[in-house]
Parts: sequence; C-alpha cells; structure tokens
Amino acid sequence: MTASEKETASQSDDTMRIWYQSFVDLQQQQSYIERLKEGLHSYAEPKTAFEVHGIDPPDRYLHPLTEFRCASRTIRNAIEAEQLGYDAFVIGHFQEPGLLESRATIDIPVVGLGEATTLYACSLGRKVGLVTINPVFIPWHQEQIAHYGLEKRVIDVSSIDAQVSTFTRAFQDESTYLKVREEFVRQAKPLLKKGVEVIIPAGGLPMLLFAREREFTIDGAVVLNGIAVIAKAAEMSVKLHRLTGVVASRAGTFAKAPAEAVKEFLASAGN
Repeated sequence: MTASEKETASQSDDTMRIWYQSFVDLQQQQSYIERLKEGLHSYAEPKTAFEVHGIDPPDRYLHPLTEFRCASRTIRNAIEAEQLGYDAFVIGHFQEPGLLESRATIDIPVVGLGEATTLYACSLGRKVGLVTINPVFIPWHQEQIAHYGLEKRVIDVSSIDAQVSTFTRAFQDESTYLKVREEFVRQAKPLLKKGVEVIIPAGGLPMLLFAREREFTIDGAVVLNGIAVIAKAAEMSVKLHRLTGVVASRAGTFAKAPAEAVKEFLASAGN
C-alpha cells in the first residue's frame, strides 16, 4: 500500500492504534503498567487502542546519562511505530527525552507527556506549578519549562522525595497512598501561596496514582489528571493529522531528518 493509499484508508477509518512509550520495565513495574493500561482504556474512545511499551533496562538512575540512553531507544521505537502502522507515538515520561528528534523524524504525531499536560494546564488557570517526585528533577523541569517558553505561566517547581518502590506500594496499599498524598499536598501548599491555580504531578507515576480521585483539588487549585490529558491529546493529534495532513512544522525546529541520517542513526544506535 502506498503512502497516499494509507492516508486515504486512515481518513475513512476511525480506529486508532497508539504506541504509548513508558520508561519502566513491564515486568518489574507490573502493577503500575496494569493500572496504566486500565486508565488509558477507560479514557479512550471505543475504537482507540493504546498499546503500552516499556524500556529494558528501565529509566532507574535519575541521571541525564540514563535519560540519554532512553532517548535513543525511544527514537528507535518511534521509527518502528511508524513502520508498523501506528497512528501516533506517545512519550509517556514527563521529561520526554527524544521528543524533538522523534518528531523531526517520523510522519505520525508524536505527543509528549510533559508538553501536552503543561500546555493544557495553561488553559485551566493563569499560573501553573509542578510537584515532582524527587528533588533531582527540579532543575530538569525548570529547564523544560524554559524550553517550552512558559516561564511566565509555570512559575515554580516543588518536590516530594519518594522512590519508585513507594509509588508501587501506594497503588496497592491505602495507608501508603494516603502518606504520599499528604506529602504531595504539603509540597503543593507553598505553590498556592504564590498564586498557582493548577498543579501538575510531574511524572507518570504520580499522575496515575492520583487519577483515582476524579476531582482532586487543593484549596480550589486543580490537580491535573495527566493520564486523561495525554490520552485525549493523542487522540486529538491523530484526528487533526487526518483532517489536515500536518504533524509538525518542517521549517525549523522539527525539520525532517534526511532518510540517510535516519539509516545512519539506526545503524549506529545501541539498545
């Protein structure tokens, strides 16, 4: 089937296959993955299928070097997703390493968890704040906000200090959940004093954990359900792609990578 035939077929078919790229190991974090699949399915339209993929080894060292390794794997997976006929590729990791390169390489929509949720948060309130899962991420997120050009809207970043294992327990144990929630609220309070109206749990783990609360607010400020946002953002990106044919501007930042550059990357990039 030619590219034009594929495009025509997709426009006449309202089914969607969306590759959701998580940065955890599917077996090691099975409880999280199962909850994630359930959450995405519950938010998806009837003919949308989110297929969750992990990374082995996972993103576990909270270090830029690990993020770089995961970015390489993510770009390779994005290329594979397009080749396999997926309709969109989601980077389900808030820092979204590999987003720029993936979007500049493939011709299906690439949606990032951090970007999509932050942009949507700006439509819910004038001032936005992030509460991340570990202090090491604070400067990373500050850089991320600057990259988005949203320094005047996303005004501060706070953090709880938790490990992945804590969140894993919190999905299954109510007392652990309440402790994590209490600490999250405690860290969010100083943001509210600065005028923050929307709070983003900055990470797939806390987003999914707090998604159980349908209307989670702290003193009137919305705690964003990022999993619902990314699910609908991915569907919208597919629909708009089918309507307009556009996935990204090719004039500058996301200028399309030459085919030879892609071949060279695939030949040299490791797992």
